[in-house]
Formats: sequence, structure tokens, C-alpha cells
Amino acid sequence: MATKQLPKREEVPKERTWDLESIFATDEEWYKEFENTKEMVPEIDKFKGTLGESAAHLYKMLELQDKLSNKIGLLFTYAHMRNDQDTTNSYYQEMNAKAESLYTTVASSMSFIVPEILSLPEGKIEQFINELDDLKLYEHSLKEITRRRDHVLSEKEEKLLAGFSEVASNPSQTFGALNNADLKFPTITNEKGEEVDLTHGRYVGFLKSQNREVRKNAFQAMYDTFGQFKNTFASTLSGNVKKNNYFATVKNYERARQRALDSNNIPESVYDNLIEAVNERLPLMHRYVELRKKILELDELHMYDMYMPLVSDADLEIPYEEAQELVLEGLKPLGDDYVDIVKEGFNNRWIDVEENKGKRSGAYSSGHYGTNPFILMNWQDDVNNLFTLAHELGHSLHSYYTHNNQPYRYGNYSIFVAEVASTCNEALLNDYMLKKTKDKKEKLYLLNNFLEGFRGTVFRQTMFAEFEHEIHIQAQNGEALTADKLTKIYYDLNKKYFGENVVIDDEIGLEWARIPHFYMGYYVYQYSTGYAAATALAEQILSDGEPAVERYKSFLKAGSSDYPIEVLKKAGVDMTSKDPIYQALDVFEEKLEEMEELLK
Repeated sequence: MATKQLPKREEVPKERTWDLESIFATDEEWYKEFENTKEMVPEIDKFKGTLGESAAHLYKMLELQDKLSNKIGLLFTYAHMRNDQDTTNSYYQEMNAKAESLYTTVASSMSFIVPEILSLPEGKIEQFINELDDLKLYEHSLKEITRRRDHVLSEKEEKLLAGFSEVASNPSQTFGALNNADLKFPTITNEKGEEVDLTHGRYVGFLKSQNREVRKNAFQAMYDTFGQFKNTFASTLSGNVKKNNYFATVKNYERARQRALDSNNIPESVYDNLIEAVNERLPLMHRYVELRKKILELDELHMYDMYMPLVSDADLEIPYEEAQELVLEGLKPLGDDYVDIVKEGFNNRWIDVEENKGKRSGAYSSGHYGTNPFILMNWQDDVNNLFTLAHELGHSLHSYYTHNNQPYRYGNYSIFVAEVASTCNEALLNDYMLKKTKDKKEKLYLLNNFLEGFRGTVFRQTMFAEFEHEIHIQAQNGEALTADKLTKIYYDLNKKYFGENVVIDDEIGLEWARIPHFYMGYYVYQYSTGYAAATALAEQILSDGEPAVERYKSFLKAGSSDYPIEVLKKAGVDMTSKDPIYQALDVFEEKLEEMEELLK
């Protein structure tokens, strides 16, 4: 049987490609705009050292900053998507490189703005806003800059810290080099009896194998390898934690977590509430683990048995056209206007559907203020792609509503809320699919798909968050973060989270060594809060109807016009309380009960 060849880019039907001509009609037009934008850059320099002269002068600079940022954003968006549609095309490789270079130049030219605004006397900004009505557009943006005045040092000190930042990133860079380049994994025997190299990319695939020996061997080989370098990994992680603690201290914060969360004005209580609420409901996780053990019919459930699918995909073959219909039906609870925008996306080539030679892998939502919110897919006729389509449409509709209801300055949204709309879409589609199907196997697959997503995001990322905070506090208290200490903390957390129904293998204690997110400074908790918020919102939409939908749309429209916590409150979830976490955990329990009932 002949192997099906991937089509070349030019062989993909036009209707299945994205309409990037709606941004720039031709590549020549892009280059013309590129030169125009380049010529504008020196105009920013003229404002250096003058921002305190008058309200009108400050307004003109902010207006120019928006205009220039918008232009470079459009150039970059077009170039990176052209490059992604065929990464082998040298013409678009060069275009993308030019856009990146200009982006860096523009960012550098604007680097004086925030420090200069902060150098103005206290009360000056407020005075300017009262003097000039036009400046009211920038009020929230300016208040956000001045809010952290107490944490900005003198110009000389800030310059010293900036110069130190490259040295400070060394632990993360060393981890990356060791983890991605120097670490050599052994070969293992796969299901077909072939000797195959173990790699980061293949690891989870091996853990999903139906053959238990393959799972066990991959698990042991992975952590035996990390174990050989555990002291080096402890040194890089410890160095990163010390850096975070040091920067917090010199920036006048009480601890590293406070500094990290302050960037989005998130109270530390949000972090604590997440950990406390999830810990209170850990018996639910233990019940799910017990169900896994029962379904797999194992005397002992080990950590390497946690990824094997409990239910196969029930032979759900879903062509793209059918997926479109399912998504439209699944998103009906969000109202006709929401569904009509999704239809517009399907009909007006917002989505680059087909896989072709050289196309970037995976899926994403992209676009810029004033463009369509485009989606890159590499379509396969399966359930995973159906939910990926719904997920990316969530991002795109969030962007659409934001762009159409906010000025450019607030036409984006914080990373704290970035996954809410996408996950909410998935939850609504999952609910529709579960109600629609009469097939027991299909229902089990959908239930398990939801439970696994929840386990991997809410429970797992909360455990990561708990580990991350614990090691920062220990280091702050003068404790040395040795490999043995890190391993014990991590092992004990696994024991707590997974419960008595699974053998907590010694090797899992070393998992901390291979998690790159621990070098991102209090980032992981946002996966859990975002997922929990989305699950709670989907439940409100399904149970409360129109009032919940209107609240949700006010969230989609808000962009960055307010702080993310306040934006989410408009939607109907207050992340400063535990209620949204509890509400999401209630949904997990409900789906778990459904699955337990079906398996009786």
C-alpha cells in the first residue's frame, strides 16, 4: 500500500488556507509598510527626556507608541504566519527574520518610556490626566505603571540589575542545555520488539503503551538518566530559586511569589486558596486513581500506569466538515451572536486547516488588533482535533470580542486569563457530546477525556505550584536545596496527591528535575486557576443561561482594560475566593460519578 504523501503548500485547496491577504494584499505591500514603519522609529527618540513637560506632550508620545506598536504587530503577525505555513520557504524565512529584527529595534527604542514616567514626581501623572481629557484613555495604563513605583529602584540601580539579568538567567540556560542537548537517554524495546531511542518527545507515548513492560522500562530509564545528574539539576534549580528570592528582596518585596504575582496585580491569597481548596478535595483524586486501578485490573497501580488510556477513542472518526457542525452545536449555549462569529471564521478562511510539507506542527490562535483572529491547524479526523478546534476558537473569539470592544492600548489580555475562553469552549463541547451520544463506549471516552484533562491540569499543576512555593520558602529561610531534599519534598507531595491506591515509585521523586516550568517563576499555578475558572464558568453558562452568558461576554470584551482578577469577576468568578475552585471540583466529582456508574 502506497504511503500517503503530504501535499505541497501550493497544492492545498484555497478554501482550506487562511486569508492572510486580508492583512496585506501582497508581499510587496508588506515590504512597503515595513519601510514606512522603519522610518517612524526615530520619532520616538525625540520624546526622550521630555515626558514631564506637559500633558499634551505625554499624550502625543503614548499615541505614537500605540501607532508604532500596532504597525510592527501587523508586520510581525503576517510574517510569522507566512513562515509557519511553510517553514522551508526561504523567502518567508527572511521576511520573518526582518520582522523580528524590527520588533527588537522598536522595543529597544521604547525602553526609556516606563522608567521616565516613573521618574516624574508623584502626583504628576494624576495632574496631567485631570488637565487633558484625551489622556483619560491611558489612565489605567499609566496607573499600572505607577502602581509599582515602590518597587522601582534608582536609574543607576535598575541599570545594574538589567546588566545582571543575563548572568541571572544562567541557571535556566544551563538546565535547558543539559536537558535538551547533553542528556543522553538509553534505547528501550517498544511494543513491536524494536530497539528505540528514548527521547523527551517519545516518553509520554511510551507511558501510554498497552504493554506494561514498555511503560515501566521507559519510566525507569527516564529517571535513571536524570538520577545520574541529580546534583547538577539541583544546582540549576537552586540557583534559579536564589535568583528569584534575591530579585524580590532588592525590589522591596517580602518574597519571590509576591513579586511574581504583582506583575498582574494578583493577590497572594489566590495562590493559597488554590492549594488549600484542591488539598481539601484530594479524596476525589484518590477516587479517580482507584477507578483507574479497577479498570486496568491491576493488583498494584504504579506511577508509570497513570498515562495509559482507560478507554480507546471509540473509533470516533470526525472529518473537518463534521467537526465544524459539532462545534457550532456545542457552542450554542453562548448565543447566536457568538455562533455567528464562529461561522464567519469557518466561511471567511480564518483557519489554515490542512497539514502540508514544511508546515509548523501543532495548533495555535494568532492575529493582531485589526486583523481576523486566525487559527493554524494540522487537521486529523479524530476527537483530539475536534477539541483542539474548539479550544483555538475560544482564543480567537476572545481576541475578536476584545479587539472589537477595546482601543488598541487595551486590545490584549493577561496570561492569567488566557486559557479561560479556550477551556470553556472545550467544556461546553464536551457537555454537548455527552448529552448527544447514546454509545456507552463513546460516553466513557468523553468522560475520561474530561477527567484526564482535569487531573493533568488542576491537580497536577497545583501540586507543581505547591512544590515551587515550598522550595522558595525553604531557600529564603536559609535551607540548602540539595538533590535529596528536593526529591523528598516532591516524593511526599506525590504521595499526598495520588493517595493509597497507587505505588509511589521512588523514581517519581526525581520528576522535579525535568520540569522546565520551574524555571519560569510562579507560572504554573495559572494553568490550574484558568482551568478551574473556565470549568466553573461553563457550568454557570449551562445552568444559569442568559445572565451567565452576558457576564461571560463582558469578560471576553474587557481585554486588559482592568486587572485580570477584576475582569474575571465580571464573568462571574471571584478568584480571590475558593468558590470557583470548589465549583470546578464539583464538576469533576459529577463526571467521576457518571463514569463510575457506567462501569458498574
